[in-house]
Amino acid sequence: MKILMVCLGNICRSPLAEGIMKTKLSGEFFVDSAGTISMHEGEHPDKRAVKTASHHGIDISKQQSRPITNSDFENFDLIYCMDRKVYQDVMSKAPYEQKQKISLFLEANGSNSDTEVPDPYWGDMKDFEHVFQLLDNRCNTIAQQLMTEFSAIKNSK
Repeated sequence: MKILMVCLGNICRSPLAEGIMKTKLSGEFFVDSAGTISMHEGEHPDKRAVKTASHHGIDISKQQSRPITNSDFENFDLIYCMDRKVYQDVMSKAPYEQKQKISLFLEANGSNSDTEVPDPYWGDMKDFEHVFQLLDNRCNTIAQQLMTEFSAIKNSK
């Protein structure tokens, strides 16, 4: 199964989400990230995102920003967007038959008020830590669901 995390510039939220999710899933899963804009293409994640991830034992320093591409809609099974604007941008680019695999990252967390991962770019280290905790909690839930589904499929064969 292939999972894509998407934010605006692919230097803060989605690299953190990619790094966190990779620590929670087995090798049968592939996780990547992208942005809806190409402004930071080829750049490594924001230093504050790298530092926050490192503080939790996760190395995202070698990731490179890239924009979402048309082939991503075909190649990925699940596409998670960090906020509503990103979701709208991704949905507008997606072919009709691929739209069902796109969702807000926090959408199914059971809360109507907290469905967006805030962008910490203009904030400080506390904002990056807050985003890390949101992502980590949701990645736990998603990873448990995916591993349960994967195990059930594997055992049925």
